[in-house]
Amino acid sequence: LRKMKQLSPQESVHDLSPIESFRIPSKEELRELREEPIDPQAQQEIINSIEEVYFSNDSFDIVKYELERLPPVLSLQELEEYRDKLKQQQAAELERVTSLQTGLQLAAVICTNGRRHLNIAKEGFTQTSLGLLANQRKRQLLIGLLKSLRTIKTLQRTDVRLSEMLEEEDYPGAIQLCLECQKAASTFKHYSCISELNSKLQDTLEQIEEQLDVALSKICKNFDISHYTKVQQAYRLLGKTQTAMDQLHMHFTQAIHNTVFQVVLGYVELCAGNTDTKFQKLQYKDLCTHITSDSYIPCLADLCKALWEVMLSYYRTMQWHENHDQDEVAAVSSVSDGGNVIGTEENSFDRSYVKKKLEHGLSRIWQDVQLKVKTYLLGTDLSNFKYDDFIFVLDVISRLMQVGEEFCGSKSEVLQESIRKQSVNYFKTYHRTRLEELRMFLENETWELCPVKSSFSILQLHEFKFMEQSRSPSVSPSKQPASAISTAVTLFEQYCNGGNPFEIQADSKDDETEDVLASNGYESDEQEKSAYQEYDSDSDVPEELKRDYVDEQTGDAPVKSVSRETLRSRKRSDYNLSKANAPILTNTTLNVIRLVGKYMQMMNILKPIAFDVIHFMSQLFDYYLYAVYTFFGRNDTFESTGLGLSSSRLRTTLNRIQESLIDLEVSGDPTGTLTAAEERKEKVPSPHLSHLVILTSGNSLYGLAERVVATESLVFLAEQFECLQPHLDAVMPAAKKPFLQQFYSQTVSTASELRKPVYWIVAAKAIDYEQMLLLMANVKWDVKEIMSQHNIYVDALLKEFEEFNRRLNEVSKRVRIPLPVSNILWEHCIRLANRTLVEGYANVKKCSNEGRALMQLDFQQFLMKLEKLTDIRPIPDKEFVETYIKAYYLAENDMEGWIKEHREYSTKQLTNLVNVCLGSHINKKARQKLLATIDDIDRPKR
Repeated sequence: LRKMKQLSPQESVHDLSPIESFRIPSKEELRELREEPIDPQAQQEIINSIEEVYFSNDSFDIVKYELERLPPVLSLQELEEYRDKLKQQQAAELERVTSLQTGLQLAAVICTNGRRHLNIAKEGFTQTSLGLLANQRKRQLLIGLLKSLRTIKTLQRTDVRLSEMLEEEDYPGAIQLCLECQKAASTFKHYSCISELNSKLQDTLEQIEEQLDVALSKICKNFDISHYTKVQQAYRLLGKTQTAMDQLHMHFTQAIHNTVFQVVLGYVELCAGNTDTKFQKLQYKDLCTHITSDSYIPCLADLCKALWEVMLSYYRTMQWHENHDQDEVAAVSSVSDGGNVIGTEENSFDRSYVKKKLEHGLSRIWQDVQLKVKTYLLGTDLSNFKYDDFIFVLDVISRLMQVGEEFCGSKSEVLQESIRKQSVNYFKTYHRTRLEELRMFLENETWELCPVKSSFSILQLHEFKFMEQSRSPSVSPSKQPASAISTAVTLFEQYCNGGNPFEIQADSKDDETEDVLASNGYESDEQEKSAYQEYDSDSDVPEELKRDYVDEQTGDAPVKSVSRETLRSRKRSDYNLSKANAPILTNTTLNVIRLVGKYMQMMNILKPIAFDVIHFMSQLFDYYLYAVYTFFGRNDTFESTGLGLSSSRLRTTLNRIQESLIDLEVSGDPTGTLTAAEERKEKVPSPHLSHLVILTSGNSLYGLAERVVATESLVFLAEQFECLQPHLDAVMPAAKKPFLQQFYSQTVSTASELRKPVYWIVAAKAIDYEQMLLLMANVKWDVKEIMSQHNIYVDALLKEFEEFNRRLNEVSKRVRIPLPVSNILWEHCIRLANRTLVEGYANVKKCSNEGRALMQLDFQQFLMKLEKLTDIRPIPDKEFVETYIKAYYLAENDMEGWIKEHREYSTKQLTNLVNVCLGSHINKKARQKLLATIDDIDRPKR
């Protein structure tokens, strides 16, 4: 009863275990329980009134429970009532059990009937129908199996198609096919044959990746858009875009190493002339040391060409990604908002990764290139290279540094430092050789005029062509230096579709001509001489020929068919025109200018060595200036006159040059220190004038023509340096600019000051001043009457000047004498003549007032005649003579003040003036006082 009480409405008594089943009461027990019929509702109430404790568990002791519930005082009536209640509860439950049993018996009968009818149906209809269904199902399974077998057969044959697609370099298609096959294989993995096929497909996919990596490596040397597009699509299908970028940078690094090694190895084996494989085992650094001088430049050019191809491929790779990213972003933005957001984010991340990787790779690639080229540069000693070859090397490296700056914005410090080392090393050797050559040129120079056109410019020389090219946009990029390339279009843009910036050839001077020399193509020396004879001094040149612009037609050399008269006429015209304005220079001057051009060309290509180059350039000028001074301006006798012929600045400059550049020791001192020996290596012996140059002949005015050519060529050289100053200042490092400024202010600007000491020597010898003193000594100055006729020494002096003028004109037929030179010569001669007059007047023992008047008459006669010979105004030292003559008339007090003021006169001249005045208007006491004053003035000089 307890168990039945616990049953839910959905459960029945059959759900109870056999142990939990109950005994059906006997008929007597049922009859006893049914004495009072109970309606269903009352029956349910009775059942519900049963206490819960009766349903607790099987081990519950009902008897004990009921006994314990008895009250202490038992009442029969209560016990009977309680017993009747329990009987009603039992009867009610038994009624439910009986009803349940009846239902179960009915169900058993229904089940038996159902089974019987089912057996009849099975035998009559269902067995046949199910057989048909089973056959249909079997058919469908076989059709599916056939389809699967066909798919498997197709999968088995996929490797053939994959091979074909790989040969066609259709990597995206091959990967797509392989991935589809793998997906299909996973569908049929329950077949035993598929496991082997799946493994084969995986191997095939790995093989495709290997070939894809090889295909990616080909991009490094020869970028192809379609090829690279396929490779990138393939890596995207594999989901390895980032891996591909990592691999690409490894390939570029390897490509740089393999490229330079193969290029250098090829030249080394070619020069070795054998098939020995020992070079292949060498390291790249050791291999570079086996490059010969003859193969160095071709190998360098090929090396840069090959490296350019690698960098160009990297540049085009970046371009491809930029364009591809732009297209992809545009495509994504045009897609509706319902697209694959996750896939878009992944693609965006990949693009960002690739962009950063490529940007970081720029400096890494360029650094590898620099290191490889640096190793090659330092592997060979370039100090013995020809200048043009070394300039070519600099030009190539300069072009390479330009590539680096455009490639990644690098200043190429590694290349700059390596080429700077080579350049300084080369330039020291080269400059030392050039200085020795300059000394040789100077010692063999006869100081003859080198005839050049009046339109001559240093830009017409080959060595200065780079300056014109740097300003001319029409010059072919392959012919001009790297520094002259226009920055408007980068090299990568210019050569992106073909060509190579390192396809450059050394300029061939045989293909160009310099049209700078005058008098080309004349028929005979006599004709040339006749043309020279047509020229006289500047005073004979018409004014129209002295203008700044003269229309000349001297560009074309005369042809041989032209008549002699025409040639003579043209020769005379060309000569007269060009001689008036043509610069005065010698072959040595032209050689120095060419050297300066070469130095500047090297400096222009490699600006980091600008200071070293300019320093060496200054030494060329210093040595030329020192040579001209040593040959033509050094004369201790005339320098002691105290006339200030050499300015303090010029003397300082000459002393500096002598101390820093000139080796005054004839032979080396074996006991000298190593430091002294090193210092001597930087110096050059003092040059010696050629024995062919005669400076002692009066007929040639003591080598005036040679002196003019030497001095004026120096002035012309200084003018060229002045023109080059802005260019030098532009490339000079800021910290070194004071050196350049000092060089120009202390050295270049002193070139014209050398005229005074050089031409003073001529002026001192051209006129016989000693003879004039002798003639003046024979004149009687203590005359009593005022004379109306000047003395003969004046005529003798004027004849000397006339002869000087004639010889000056003779010299001017050989060499044009510029107006500043002519003025200096006349000024020197007049100044010396006037000082000789004062010296002659100072030698007079006795002189009267009439004698002083005669002196004034002589001097005025001299001035009047002299002014007809020269255009110099005012006459130099005119006051020097007049003041001295007039000082004779001064009183005692005025004489003392005059002596103190006029210290330009010598002690002897002042003393003589006082002695001559004694007895006329100065007494002995005054004489002693004045002589004491003169002695006081002279004492500091002593």
